Amino acid sequence: MKATTVERKLAAVLAADVAGYTRLMGADEDATMAAWWSNREQVIDPTIEENRGRIVKHTGDGFLAEFASVGDAVRAALAMQTEIARRNEGVPAGRRMEFRIGINLCDIMADAEDIYGDGVNIAARVEALAEPGGICVTGAVRDQTQARLGLEYEDLGEQTVKNVAEPVRVYRLRFAGAAQAPASEGTPASARRLDRRWAAAVATLVLAVVVVSGALWLRPLERAFEAASEERMAFPLPDKPSVAVLPFDNLSGDPEQEHFADGLTENIISTLSRVPSMFVIARNSTFTYKGKPVKVQEVAENLGVHYVLEGSIRIADDRVRVTAQLIDALAGNHIWSEQYDRAYGDLFALHDDITRKIVTALQVELTDGEQARVWSAHTSNPEAGNLLMKGVEKFYRFNKHDNLLARAELERAVDADPNFGLGYTLLAWTHWADASYAWTDSPERSLTRAVFFANKAMALDPDIPDVYALRGAIHLYRREFADAIAASEKAL
Repeated sequence: MKATTVERKLAAVLAADVAGYTRLMGADEDATMAAWWSNREQVIDPTIEENRGRIVKHTGDGFLAEFASVGDAVRAALAMQTEIARRNEGVPAGRRMEFRIGINLCDIMADAEDIYGDGVNIAARVEALAEPGGICVTGAVRDQTQARLGLEYEDLGEQTVKNVAEPVRVYRLRFAGAAQAPASEGTPASARRLDRRWAAAVATLVLAVVVVSGALWLRPLERAFEAASEERMAFPLPDKPSVAVLPFDNLSGDPEQEHFADGLTENIISTLSRVPSMFVIARNSTFTYKGKPVKVQEVAENLGVHYVLEGSIRIADDRVRVTAQLIDALAGNHIWSEQYDRAYGDLFALHDDITRKIVTALQVELTDGEQARVWSAHTSNPEAGNLLMKGVEKFYRFNKHDNLLARAELERAVDADPNFGLGYTLLAWTHWADASYAWTDSPERSLTRAVFFANKAMALDPDIPDVYALRGAIHLYRREFADAIAASEKAL
């Protein structure tokens, strides 16, 4: 096989994607694809070529481009956004194809097919901070272009960016046609009039931000230990999350407590094994490591797994402390850890409680994504939590048919756990969506249902940010702007 040549160089990386792509596709797939190809062929591709850049790859609803000059990257971004805004004139707000763009100046590695490095990831994260039709850049880009190109930037401060250890300084490029701040009280009413579909999009963004906010954990980029090699694994990796649960260490100094550590390990393995979406190594294989110093890298390679769970137990002074941590062996990082501190009490009930919490956390981390970690804390009923996840997945497709399917799942979730405040909150959001996206003949009736379920959720759990975001969305729909602001501030 011919070796691939990899080059390290300084480059300006431009990341872009379509704002609200899923919603646009749900409303009209053919029209959305036609608009995408029209913009690509008539605006994006020629503009990048004219500014001496190259598109590295397309990402379905966006693209990644590389420029030798940061000035060329910024000029290309401005030209694209300006022309796309012109093409959107006269198009209903709900059908406009608008792009977000992020630019970073960074050291990258490149081959003939792709570009690599933390700087590429930062460009993508910065792009996500831009408004539809807007451009955001890192500090390095701003420093190189502000004076030279005579541009005006707004400082957005240091932003915590997922999978990046240090905060990133981000700036919004201000230019004609870019999204502006909300109008002041002195602005004429005609200029402040909100299109209801635009309001729906804003509230959808609020929902997306709020429900994931508690799950945006920073994870270290540096490797905690040498990563395992998939090529050296004794068995091929399964096509689903695979985990080996090592015997928990007994730190009590009391051999009589060894059975508790072993029983907890076995219970976790047994429970995880019943999860169809996971591959779990059997007890007989992992207990061969009991009492031995082990390297996670070797465990993963010997057993053919992606993840390793290890933990410890300490029993002292009528307290039981259990620590568990999940390791991504291929990345060489700890990706989740938790400590459980309980009164000794009923040892068997404690055993089951800790097992359930660890298993729930592992399912969330390995199968359901970070959002579910937040949601799982709101119910002790696994069936209700699972139904909520199914409902949310359908809700985020943003079309009438799937919204009805989402509602059915969420109704089953609150039936399974009548005290599930977050379940009622998401159920209320489905009724709000009916009104906001004109999926009902009676928007006011849908909003009334949304308010009913929101009030029920607040009565059960007044600390759910999502329900205040929902109330803000309802007020926004009704043009009750002061109340919308108050509710949104409460959500934040």
